[in-house]
Amino acid sequence: MMSFDFDIPNIPKKEPEKKLEAKTVSEVSQEIKNFVEKAFSNVYVKGEIFGAKRADSGHWYLSLKDENAVLSAVCWRSVASTLKVNIEDGMEVIAKGKITTFAGKSSYQLVIESLELAGEGALLKLLEQKKQQFIKEGLFDASHKLKIPFLPKTIGVVTSPTGAVIRDIIHRIRDRFPSHILVWPTPVQGIGAELKIADAIRGFNLLPVNGKIPRPDLIIVARGGGSLEDLWSFNEECVIRAVYDSNIPIISAVGHETDTMLIDYVADRRAPTPTGAAEFAVPVREELLFTLNILDNRMKNSVRRYLDENKHKLEGLSRGIPNLIQIINENTQRLDYRVERLNIALKNFLSQKMLNLSLNDLKPIYINAMICRYKDKLDSLSSRLENVSVESVLKRGFAWIKGSNNTVSSKEEALKENIVTIHFSDGALKTTVIKESLSPKISNKKSIKEEKKEELLFDF
Repeated sequence: MMSFDFDIPNIPKKEPEKKLEAKTVSEVSQEIKNFVEKAFSNVYVKGEIFGAKRADSGHWYLSLKDENAVLSAVCWRSVASTLKVNIEDGMEVIAKGKITTFAGKSSYQLVIESLELAGEGALLKLLEQKKQQFIKEGLFDASHKLKIPFLPKTIGVVTSPTGAVIRDIIHRIRDRFPSHILVWPTPVQGIGAELKIADAIRGFNLLPVNGKIPRPDLIIVARGGGSLEDLWSFNEECVIRAVYDSNIPIISAVGHETDTMLIDYVADRRAPTPTGAAEFAVPVREELLFTLNILDNRMKNSVRRYLDENKHKLEGLSRGIPNLIQIINENTQRLDYRVERLNIALKNFLSQKMLNLSLNDLKPIYINAMICRYKDKLDSLSSRLENVSVESVLKRGFAWIKGSNNTVSSKEEALKENIVTIHFSDGALKTTVIKESLSPKISNKKSIKEEKKEELLFDF
């Protein structure tokens, strides 16, 4: 039997394989979400908007696309209300935000935090859309524009307080015609600048006419040159409507002469530059004084010529007037003669009246004598007439019976009447006539004379 001695190498033992722990879908989705949001926490994405729609909640859901890919995006309601541009299909924009995942659909999307147009072409397209919208509403109509005052006492300026624009305006106005300038400082670009510009315009309009702070007679809205994006605040709707609603005339002076913003269409006048706005606002004082001197001299010369012409005309007319003193003396003499004649005529008139008065005195004396002569006879006749008058007879106990037309003086006449009036001294009575006869039977107690008698009864 053979025996061999071998060196057996030390072979490691194979350990048993470890089993990996399974993760839930939610855990995997959360890990992916954390990874994506950390890697893409702040991104800028350029693309064209399509499929944009606004939910009832106010959130916007849309997609951004280019030639090769599509990226879903969402803009929460709180962010959408602060965007400077409207979300519309076909607009090329640059969206700033972060990428996040949506576990419910195993998808990812861009959460938009801000949005701006990409490129000047897109801005010009949006500018034209806004312009057409305002034209349809009539905001640019010439009939609504106010007249720029010739010489405003107070000028309000809406611009940045730290730029060259305000200095140029102040210096230009002081050089031309010193006026009171009231500056409302506002930012002229950036987020929220348009709101402050609109507030400044409305603030000037709300100042009381005779308040502590003078209300401007004219407003200048000014800004220096810049790109279309820099000047975009002056195209915003809030600024356009504030200018349209202003009761104070407004001059717009935004950018350079070649720059035209929407505020230029709605303003009452557009100036090519802020300096030009100052020139439109006030005239040159020296030119006004020069013009006033010319007009003053022309007026004085005209008045002098007018007076000279009328003086010559008056002198010509005066030569045809006779001697006034002589005319007065002749008329005075004529008056004296007529006064003398009037005195003589008055004396003759009074003498004649005195003579007529003497004859008239004799006539009353004769008349008085005749009156005294016949007075006694008249008194006697008056007394007799009084005694036989109806009143006197009635006072003595008699009565006066009167029918419908005539006096009733007999029984026969009374029987013909139905109603008679009996007059007494103190009044009258109306009575009804009752026609009755005595009975033909003869009573023993009555006399023969009474038997033959008829009675006439009166019913009062």
